[in-house]
Amino acid sequence: MAQHRRQISSAKRNIAAASAVIAGATLLAPGTANAAEVRIPNSPVSVQVPGIENVPGIAAIPGIDMWIPSLSGQDSDGDVAAAIAAVKAIPGATSVPGFSAFIADVESRYAPAATQYSATAAAPIEEVAPAIQEPSAGQKIVDIARSKIGSPYVYGAAGPSAFDCSGFTSWVHAQAGKSIPRTSQAQASAGQPVALSDIQPGDVVVYYGGASHVAVYAGNGTIIDALNSGIPVGERPLDMMPIHSVVRF
Repeated sequence: MAQHRRQISSAKRNIAAASAVIAGATLLAPGTANAAEVRIPNSPVSVQVPGIENVPGIAAIPGIDMWIPSLSGQDSDGDVAAAIAAVKAIPGATSVPGFSAFIADVESRYAPAATQYSATAAAPIEEVAPAIQEPSAGQKIVDIARSKIGSPYVYGAAGPSAFDCSGFTSWVHAQAGKSIPRTSQAQASAGQPVALSDIQPGDVVVYYGGASHVAVYAGNGTIIDALNSGIPVGERPLDMMPIHSVVRF
């Protein structure tokens, strides 16, 4: 675990360096009164994006306040699909690592399904209700993991209110009806190996050469994990740490 903490410290320094580069680029641009800070959740990396805070109904986008802290507590009424389309059209919104993946994931889960119609020559057009699809086993795991975002990291904890990294992945799988090993190394060995190119939501991503950290793949290039002491459970970019392997249970 000491090795894991040293590796996390290195990852934090790398994030801080990336933040400094982005901050430097921001300082070179002309000041904009309506710019809002878009920040990678649970990290110091952020970008000032002009105009994004003024998108009508932006506070209605689920989870947007994790990326734009200034929206926290604002009225969440609004057209989610229209707000997402407006955010995607803003120059600079895609420059924050992981933000485009977050928007794409929300759009796939919350954008209204297109109305379907059927017609015959002898009958008027009738509206057909869209089929209701049950979420996949992997998506259930992701939904359970998201429900614990913000929970504190505690070494040796395995839920339900605090977690370490492998305690989090094992607890999430248990809630989905899957019993998996408790430690990160055992999870890396017991799961079915999956190529990174075939990764799916719900898979366990193993990090570092010693398989000392694990996370739940959330889709669209992001993971959900219990990262380290002082950092709560959160959604982060898939490639923010060296990937050891991917396994599926």
